[in-house]
Amino acid sequence: MYCGHASTSRHNSTMATPMMEEVPKTSVLDPLKGLLLTYFMPESCYDEFFLNLNFLDVPCLKIVLSKGLGIGIILGSVMVKLPQILKLMGAKSAEGLSFNSVLLELLAITGTMAYSIANSFPFSSWGEALFLMLQTVTIGFLIMHYRGNTVKGVLFLVVYTGLVALLLSPVTPMAVVMTMQAFNMPAIIIGRLIQVVTNYHNGHTGQLSAITVLMLFVGSLARIFTSIQETGDSLMALTYVISSSCNGLIAAQLVYYWNAHPSHKKKTQ
Repeated sequence: MYCGHASTSRHNSTMATPMMEEVPKTSVLDPLKGLLLTYFMPESCYDEFFLNLNFLDVPCLKIVLSKGLGIGIILGSVMVKLPQILKLMGAKSAEGLSFNSVLLELLAITGTMAYSIANSFPFSSWGEALFLMLQTVTIGFLIMHYRGNTVKGVLFLVVYTGLVALLLSPVTPMAVVMTMQAFNMPAIIIGRLIQVVTNYHNGHTGQLSAITVLMLFVGSLARIFTSIQETGDSLMALTYVISSSCNGLIAAQLVYYWNAHPSHKKKTQ
């Protein structure tokens, strides 16, 4: 009798106690959650930052910094060589620019883009290569055009477009793409050194755009960090280390030859 009464009491007590459900945490940034997860961070970092309010989580800070830098570099790359293009068109001259240097740079950019696509790297880790490629091809055409080789310039555009289409197709073996990426380092070094030697022999930097050179230098420096963080690929990181060193050398020449112009050199001869 006593046991039955106790059991009933416990049952009634359980029924009387309301179910305590845990209220899910929310954040004022929840409307932007989809955008943040797509471009800046994984969901675990979103929860850490905006639900747990832990803004000092180092792994998540690295991810956000890398993503932010990558997107910034891509946005900057849309116009990074526009000053150079406008300077060429305004002067109607390609004096001081080496077509061979541009060609080697184009080879390196194409190799990086193909290698990144083949390895399914996130767009934020290589996206600027697409825009740099388009602008570098334009510069290559303008150099040939202003040197009186317009027909060859058009042929250059056609041939290059065909080669890129072939390189990005499934027909191209992965070994070829990896070889191109490995060749990026000597291509970058030789291409930049050709431009350095051209500047030295001319005694000026001609129609080189200081804005473009500076943006390329800063962008390649930032890419060292983002390539390590987002891809973990040492070959990619080493490529950007070398690119930064070479871009820095040309930037130093721009400063050194800042007041030197073709007309000044002609007057002294």
